[in-house]
Amino acid sequence: MPLVRSLSVTSLSGFPPWEDDTLPVENLMFFEISWEVTNKVGGICTVIQTKAKVTADEWGENYVLIGPYYEHNVKTQVEVCEPSNPAIKKAMDSMKHRGFQVCFGRWLIEGNPYVLLFDIGAAAWNLDRWKAEFWDTCYIGIPHFDSESNDAVIFGSLTAMFLKELADQFPDGPNLIAQFHEWQAGVGLILCRIRQYPIATIFTTHATLLGRYLCAGNVDFYNLLDKFNVDKEAGERQIYHRYCMERASAHCAHVFATVSAITAVEAENMIKRKPDVVTPNGLNIKKFSAMHEFQNLHALYKSRIQEFIRGHFYGHLDFNLEKTLFFFTAGRYEFTNKGADLFIEALSRLNFLLRVHKSDVTVVVFFIMPAKTHNFNVETLKGQAVRKQLWDTAHLVKEKFGKRLYEALLKGETPDMNKIFDRDDLTIMKRAIYATQRQTLPPVTTHNMLDDSNDPILSTIRRIGLFNNRADRVKIVFHPEFLSSTSPLLPMDYEEFVRGCHLGVFPSYYEPWGYTPAECTVMGIPSVTTNLSGFGCFMQEHVADPTAYGIYIVDRRFRSLDESCNQLTQFMFGFCKQSRRQRIIQRNRTERLSELLDWRYLSRYYMYARHLALSKAFPEKFQLDAIVPPLIEGFKYPRPASVPPSPSVSLHSSPHQSDDEEEDDDERYNEDEEAEKDRRNIKAPFFPGPIPIGKNQSDEEYHN
Repeated sequence: MPLVRSLSVTSLSGFPPWEDDTLPVENLMFFEISWEVTNKVGGICTVIQTKAKVTADEWGENYVLIGPYYEHNVKTQVEVCEPSNPAIKKAMDSMKHRGFQVCFGRWLIEGNPYVLLFDIGAAAWNLDRWKAEFWDTCYIGIPHFDSESNDAVIFGSLTAMFLKELADQFPDGPNLIAQFHEWQAGVGLILCRIRQYPIATIFTTHATLLGRYLCAGNVDFYNLLDKFNVDKEAGERQIYHRYCMERASAHCAHVFATVSAITAVEAENMIKRKPDVVTPNGLNIKKFSAMHEFQNLHALYKSRIQEFIRGHFYGHLDFNLEKTLFFFTAGRYEFTNKGADLFIEALSRLNFLLRVHKSDVTVVVFFIMPAKTHNFNVETLKGQAVRKQLWDTAHLVKEKFGKRLYEALLKGETPDMNKIFDRDDLTIMKRAIYATQRQTLPPVTTHNMLDDSNDPILSTIRRIGLFNNRADRVKIVFHPEFLSSTSPLLPMDYEEFVRGCHLGVFPSYYEPWGYTPAECTVMGIPSVTTNLSGFGCFMQEHVADPTAYGIYIVDRRFRSLDESCNQLTQFMFGFCKQSRRQRIIQRNRTERLSELLDWRYLSRYYMYARHLALSKAFPEKFQLDAIVPPLIEGFKYPRPASVPPSPSVSLHSSPHQSDDEEEDDDERYNEDEEAEKDRRNIKAPFFPGPIPIGKNQSDEEYHN
């Protein structure tokens, strides 16, 4: 489902069009190969799904996605049909004649692209032969016990076979372009290049294989990046064959791409090839027709989160929900890589600061990370039942009260409160009050964990002592399941939940891109990220003052862990000190950055990669001006006109004021006027190409 944004804050019409020569797509065919086509395993499926519409709009019938066939996925996601292209049909028929099962159809996502799916299991009878050929071709041996690598060999061999069948039909054109995502698809690229098929190839790594393994082992990854003996490290982790497949794919490809500047540094040291182009990940963004509707959605979904809080903290609800902020983090349960360790420690320090300053703000923090559980926590279910019972009781008494009041007024009598409330009503209310009493603290987790004593999040919470005590200004709710609108606890989809929160916190140590803060930005929710995530690097590169736009970037690359923790604490504490009006203004600014993440703009990086691959594979037919683009500073989104230029005061994105301001003060702030100022202040054109790696230009360059 595409994310949506408001028409009222469109502000990046200052993006100039990219003046690159348009590729003659009618004389080309573009294939995108990934293990995650119709098969969601991780974030690559999100990349391909959200990008499909703009790519299909550009290429039309000449765009085909290639992936593995899984019957349960095909039944629910694919409309099976015959290919309209006779060349593809002929290549499929040839493969079917050899005994391979091939499925063709349209993927039922936005853009409705064609998909070509190979049945891996039905082709497994060729595995030994293909593994032997792969060894003879590039001397990479695949262990028999590694089923994932075996599947990659089958998938790659079928892909290469199909592309050869297709290329043989076009001796004079159209030319073929094939983009391979990650090492699981890389075998097909290696075979195509070694066998010299006339195909322009692109290999995209979204995160290096060895980098993931090293970071999972709590290694000081970035400080030791240029010192690793990569062959030794891969061998010790028994992934040397996978590492060789990934490295060979990167070196064989005409164009090597990765998704962020930080991953480009990683790839250069791990894979030993510098990426030719960085292709940032985007989102498919649609616009609201109503002005400022995303602010209304925030209020709507915040009220639903408040209902959950009323039930979860029954008996301890001694804090003002109107002055309660909702923070959250979400993603795979990688305790260190996702920065959960740093986040919890910073929450402890934030709790101390709020208590010392006697703040009336309460922060409820949600951890949405799937883990192994038994079932729902009984105490949590009881809390929601108590809340519902209180709601029903209140409505029952209200109806009786209203009826008696109505009858008294009809008679022209002044209501006697002693008569309007009878003894039964008071008894019902007292019973409801007694039902809210509890002898235990509100639970930290909503489920019974499978291994409670060894769970990293719960163990850290025990160490720092954040148990949802009355005196604590920071409360924690660990929800170890993905959110669902059918949940009996928190019946909300993820997008609805994000819209209802105030701040997303993602202090990741290893995050090649980071869709979670990007999704927050599109929905107008401020977020915390780091300069070790692809998203954080992208925002540093393209936004003059990210903090003013609600993008807080923690320095985890050049600071110690303790310094990073203090910086994160200060970001959150500063956010807690903002008034409601300041948060509204900041959400408007955050949402305005969403066009930076729209595939309509970011797809030009992929266009450039395809053009570059064609110019390398078919230099006699395609030329690419060497001046366009590479090392040119990209678009720099200006600092908001109302924010002082000094970074030292950019923590508050507008002049500070008290919470008890008159509502009329909002009229002094006009979001459309501010957006128009930003349009006029845009400094530089937006070029595709690698995002330069290194120090940012000084802030003074971008003063308005």
